[in-house]
Amino acid sequence: MARSALNPLTLPKFRPHFQVLDSAHLFKSPFLSHNRSRKFQAIACQTNPSPTETEPSNKEKVLVEPDSVKDSTSQTTTSTVGGGFSEFPNKNINRRIALGSSLAAVGLFLSSRLDFGVSLKDLSAAAVPYEEALSNGKPTVVEFYADWCEVCRELAPDIYKVEQEYRDRVNFVMLNVDNTKWEQELDEFGVEGIPHFAFLDKDGNEEGNVVGRLPRNYFLENVDALARGEASVPHARVVGQYSSAESRKVHQVVDPRSHV
Repeated sequence: MARSALNPLTLPKFRPHFQVLDSAHLFKSPFLSHNRSRKFQAIACQTNPSPTETEPSNKEKVLVEPDSVKDSTSQTTTSTVGGGFSEFPNKNINRRIALGSSLAAVGLFLSSRLDFGVSLKDLSAAAVPYEEALSNGKPTVVEFYADWCEVCRELAPDIYKVEQEYRDRVNFVMLNVDNTKWEQELDEFGVEGIPHFAFLDKDGNEEGNVVGRLPRNYFLENVDALARGEASVPHARVVGQYSSAESRKVHQVVDPRSHV
């Protein structure tokens, strides 16, 4: 035990006294052994959590949350597709759409410009013979044409429509410039380009002519004036784009029996 002594201030003074314990006894102490055992158990519990623990750890939450986000994203994508939104079309679909649009545009253009099934041969087959037209007392439209004439073929549908409207009051004559039979008429009407339309009154006198590609109403208005017996036609001397009649020398045929 400590020994005490009095100092000048009458306060007790303690002197330290240490007792060295046996080291063997220290390590054999049940208190220390028990503490070490409990400390080891506490460390084991921290590194290996109990399987019956119901509260998820932070690490488990981190692993679960990405899956839930992925599932929600998949559900959103599925619902979007199911809702009627389709993927962008591929190149093949784009090409098909472009091709279909082009064909539709071409078909619309051709339908506005041409009547399928109407050709120069159809017009010539329905034409009135030239000699008959000069003697039946009706006004006459004489068309000089050729099968190789591009403008003639292009205007055929428009001519056909007008003929269907006025054929009971006006003669429509077709003379093929490739036929040498009509050389005299070519000179008489001064045909230099085709198609050449000559408008004759009921007595066979020429009131005017129209040459080449021109608006449809030019031809229609002239025919209407003939049908009504007018003294003149509104478009008496008009020239548009035409094919040269000199090309007929390459395509000439001799057929005196034909009226075309």
